[in-house]
Amino acid sequence: MVFEQYLEQKNIDSEKFLWENPESFQELKVVYNQMHPESFTAQKKFLINKLRRKYQLKTF
Repeated sequence: MVFEQYLEQKNIDSEKFLWENPESFQELKVVYNQMHPESFTAQKKFLINKLRRKYQLKTF
């Protein structure tokens, strides 16, 4: 799974996140690509929750 798919699975709008905060997006993408998705979730849980609130994926 690529980072963008992971963000969508966590209900985070990856395009909006990339557009508004490209540095943070790239930093997290590098870290994500170096570890297992479950380990990434465990390590970045609080950050993921903040991102979810700020860049919530709109579902229709």
